Amino acid sequence: TNDLRIDTFRASGAGGQHVNKTDSAVRITHLPTGIVVECQDERSQHKNKARALALLQAKLLSQAQERQDRERAADRKLQVGSGDRSERIRTYNFPQNRVTDHRINLTLYKLDEVMEGDFDAVIDPLLQEYQAEQLAELSAA
Repeated sequence: TNDLRIDTFRASGAGGQHVNKTDSAVRITHLPTGIVVECQDERSQHKNKARALALLQAKLLSQAQERQDRERAADRKLQVGSGDRSERIRTYNFPQNRVTDHRINLTLYKLDEVMEGDFDAVIDPLLQEYQAEQLAELSAA
């Protein structure tokens, strides 16, 4: 409730003396997001306030859902890549004893070690890059 500013004012439109004399319309502002909803449909201030709160809740939920959908789509795009099957990931060059990971532009001249199962030299920089991306996303949000 500290995040809400609730204003009451006189409704406009048909209704005669009742509309002109009573502050039955309600405007609610959600201060963190700046979303404003107004309701003057009902004759009672309490009913208008309840309806305005319901509208505000629906808007906030919709906004949260859209943000979550955007984040999920961005995560999926990072995981899937461009969707192009010709995307290069790693090149093994036997004559030069070279392994290149094209995702992070890492070149190692340890192909024999990698082929014997020592993948740490390839995996550790990938993990560091992934963690750096995650930190950058968190700091941007």
